[in-house]
Parts: sequence; structure tokens; C-alpha cells
Amino acid sequence: MPDFPTMIFVMLTVFAGFQWWSSARAAAERAGQLGREACERAGVQWLDQSVHAYAMRLRRGDDGRLRIERSFRFEYSEDGMQRHIGQLVLRGDQLIAFSGPTRPQPVSIDWH
Repeated sequence: MPDFPTMIFVMLTVFAGFQWWSSARAAAERAGQLGREACERAGVQWLDQSVHAYAMRLRRGDDGRLRIERSFRFEYSEDGMQRHIGQLVLRGDQLIAFSGPTRPQPVSIDWH
């Protein structure tokens, strides 16, 4: 039978692992929501219905606190044939950076 300090250590390790997994899933869900909404607003097709995490690091927020910053990629198509890569960066659940589809801007023609 394991001793009490070992049990506490194991329980804390399991709890920390669960917290880590839970925050990673929440960030991926938020990134997916933001990518999907950006594609809808831009009138393009969101491909594969998913985002892929490709980087993670600790960064200080505007308040000076350390937070995990996660970078995600997603793919979209403007014409149904070519794939384009969009990227977004979340610090916690806050969007820090985005590149990808944008809403088409109206073109004004000067007839003078």
C-alpha cells in the first residue's frame, strides 16, 4: 500500500494533468469557433471542420501575468479548389493575432 505523501503527489499530478488537458481542449474549441466565424463572415468554405495546434509558449499578458499562448492553423477555400491556411493565436481565451479570410471590401469606382 502506498504511503500518504506518495498518494498526495499522485493525486496532484493527475489533477494538474487534467487541468492541462482541459485548458488545451477549451482553447482548441475557442480557436475552432473563431476560425469558423471568420470563414462565415468572409463567405469562404472552412475546410476539414477543425483547427490544428502547432505552437505553445508562455507569454506575459497586458496585466504582466504569465499565460499560455497557443497558435492554431486552419484551412479554408475561396473557390472550392484551392486550399489556404489561416492562423490564429490565443492567449488564454483572448484572440491575440489572426491571419486568414477577411470580409470582401466593396470596390468603389470613380466615373469622373
